Amino acid sequence: MAPAQAPGQSARSLADRLREIEFDPRMIGMVLALAVIWLGFDWLSGGAFLTPRNLWNLSVQTASVAVMACGMVLVIVTRNIDLSVGSMLGFVGMVTGLVQARLLPEMIGFEHPATWLISIAVAIALGGLIGLFQGALIAYLAIPSFIVTLGGLLVWRGAAWWVTQGQTIAPMDSRFKPLGGGIEGAIGTSASWAIGLLICALILVGMAFARRRRRKFGFSLRPLWAEIAMAALSCGIVLGAVLIANSYALPAGIARRLVEARGQVWPEGGLIIGHGLAVPVLLALAVGVAMSFLTKRLRFGRYVFAIGGNPEAAQLSGVNTRKVLMLVFGLMGALVGIAACISTARLDAATNSAGTLDELYVIAAAVIGGTSLAGGIGSVTGAMLGALVMQSLQSGMVLIGLDTPLQNIVVGLVLVVAVWLDGIYRRKLS
Repeated sequence: MAPAQAPGQSARSLADRLREIEFDPRMIGMVLALAVIWLGFDWLSGGAFLTPRNLWNLSVQTASVAVMACGMVLVIVTRNIDLSVGSMLGFVGMVTGLVQARLLPEMIGFEHPATWLISIAVAIALGGLIGLFQGALIAYLAIPSFIVTLGGLLVWRGAAWWVTQGQTIAPMDSRFKPLGGGIEGAIGTSASWAIGLLICALILVGMAFARRRRRKFGFSLRPLWAEIAMAALSCGIVLGAVLIANSYALPAGIARRLVEARGQVWPEGGLIIGHGLAVPVLLALAVGVAMSFLTKRLRFGRYVFAIGGNPEAAQLSGVNTRKVLMLVFGLMGALVGIAACISTARLDAATNSAGTLDELYVIAAAVIGGTSLAGGIGSVTGAMLGALVMQSLQSGMVLIGLDTPLQNIVVGLVLVVAVWLDGIYRRKLS
């Protein structure tokens, strides 16, 4: 007769297996929550949520929040907060619109090939300077980040109105508009499949190099079956996203004009042409990859997490904590500049209300994604997935006709629950 197992022995062995395959329970929890949200809203909307059109639009709407959430991870990891990102987006967007719709046309003419590049550079530089300014106040004058960025929330929202006295600026440069998605901002089916296959190849090569590196330095290796399963899952998600993007067809009239513009004959029975991946989605993914590389591979990222884990120890070990903290807020501002370009291009206009309540969604995305408000713990990938969760909630509530006040109530409750679950998770680890 086999000896009875001690209480908790099976649980411990399961935990050991999960650690062996580097299982992140919070990430899986987010994926399951996202699946529940999608299936629930699809049922409530009568099948309108899980359609290529809605999912494509959802990805575009998520892009700007996801870009800012990547920066918010570093801010929160250092035990700070930035409440001003929404107002900064509105102000930077207004300045960007003013530059490309009024200032540059007087200097270099309308629809100049350099207009969109100059506009993006201005947005990123202005956002970065604002972030550095706020970071300097926090790092060198020891003003709490809550107070500085709360003041920024009010200042930059007022400045957005002051720039044009409340007027909306439109339209944007034709080369700038693809940054916001739409028909101009879709890269087409062939290019989407090419990019999808390239991403899959990079995933496989990256995993192979990572495994080889771990073996070289004598680190523990994930079981081969888990490695294969992870690679298959990652590539499956990428190719599935491309398939959905390509399944969202262009309107017949627009598709016909595209075919005829190429000198081809429109077939009698019509032709289905897919949108393909959206430019803002690709931009958000590029930002996510760059930020993940920064946090995991560069010295700056290690400094950020060291400061969040123990600021005093980091300073005693030679880290210039003030400089790093200021640069974190500067980086946050630069990412707000990118998000402002996406938001302005999507609306094809610079408006005073742009970015309203975005700070709530960005902070919620970071926290839902596993970033601890106590500092020292955070994930860029988790934050981007958290942004998708938050945008899915908003999109689903709009689809089923919930009023805006009820939407805000739901988002607020989700944020509170996320922080509560984060506290439970940290207590279990300690």
